[in-house]
Amino acid sequence: MAKGKKFQRSDRSRPYLNILDFMVQEKAFLAIVIVGIIMAGIFTGNKTAAMWLGFFFAAYATVANDSIQSLGTFIESNKSKRWWILWLYVGTIFLGVVSFSWFYFDGDVTFQRLLKPDGTSPYPHPESFSFFQIIAPLVLLILTRLKMPVSTTFLILSVFSADTSGITSVVWKSWTGYIMAFILSFLVWYLSYNFIKKYFKSRKFNNSWTAVQWVVSGTLWGVWVMQDGANIAVFLPRSLDAFQFVVFALTIFGGLGLLFYLRGDKIQEVVSEKSRISDIRAATLVDLTYVILLIYKLFISTVPMSTTWVFLGIIGGREIAISLARNKKGKKHRKKAGKMIFKDFAYAMIGLFVSVALAAAANKSIRDQIINSVF
Repeated sequence: MAKGKKFQRSDRSRPYLNILDFMVQEKAFLAIVIVGIIMAGIFTGNKTAAMWLGFFFAAYATVANDSIQSLGTFIESNKSKRWWILWLYVGTIFLGVVSFSWFYFDGDVTFQRLLKPDGTSPYPHPESFSFFQIIAPLVLLILTRLKMPVSTTFLILSVFSADTSGITSVVWKSWTGYIMAFILSFLVWYLSYNFIKKYFKSRKFNNSWTAVQWVVSGTLWGVWVMQDGANIAVFLPRSLDAFQFVVFALTIFGGLGLLFYLRGDKIQEVVSEKSRISDIRAATLVDLTYVILLIYKLFISTVPMSTTWVFLGIIGGREIAISLARNKKGKKHRKKAGKMIFKDFAYAMIGLFVSVALAAAANKSIRDQIINSVF
């Protein structure tokens, strides 16, 4: 080692040393996860305690992971705003959306994502909770901490699915959503690139853009709650009484406050690394494309869908379109965009694999179907 050069942990090339560094840096987080796993083991035989424990885990883990798609661009382009203003705005929308669903659908807060009109459910509320069902949100929390944008729909709902059909229907809807999102986003950004480059070149913008972005982001957040609220509520009865609803609503409202206080936490870096996404005009265009697709997917089917995959399609299509439309540094940007898209998609596939593994461990019926299909 050259004299005077300070040794840094980041210089280490051996994987196991990097893992040790992560464990040292995240020891408080790992301690919380370990305590959570121990509590899951203790309360597995107690239905009520297991139900609420799993819900509390899922409430923060789901919102924290999915914040990159529903709130990520909003957080990134409003860094100068006080966190509690953003929290109250988003939290009020959340309370309004779930309150409407609770009143209109007789206690169901998921807009019939978990409970069909005939009273049946592809994700029945269990008579008793298995250990793997309770720790599923903790697994999601770990992957989120590693900045992996995995699908909460796959990871959480899969362990409650009655059979593999519940998983395959979600995968199919999510995969078509990814393709549609990628194509739509690519066309929007590629065809409008010269216009955007000309009129969005200046960092200064009209204040009306702020109002437009807040309306679009608020709409996106409301639609996300309609689509993905099921990932949190899956631990609770399919029809909530007044007490259960108040706990459900206030817990997530408080979790949103923590999320905004942390400015999106670790997973926010997935959004921050994208091209000029902190520009409020670019963020608005991304959110507008996203919300149009979510609304379309929301009303054509009540089957739950991975909004994470749709968001990755939106971001991926945008990055490729910009790289192809650029005259300068286009090749360099294409290489960078390709790496980011591959990384995000690989993480999403890892999440799908982990989801199926947890579902198989938690449900004997799914485990038997997978074994029979393989052998």
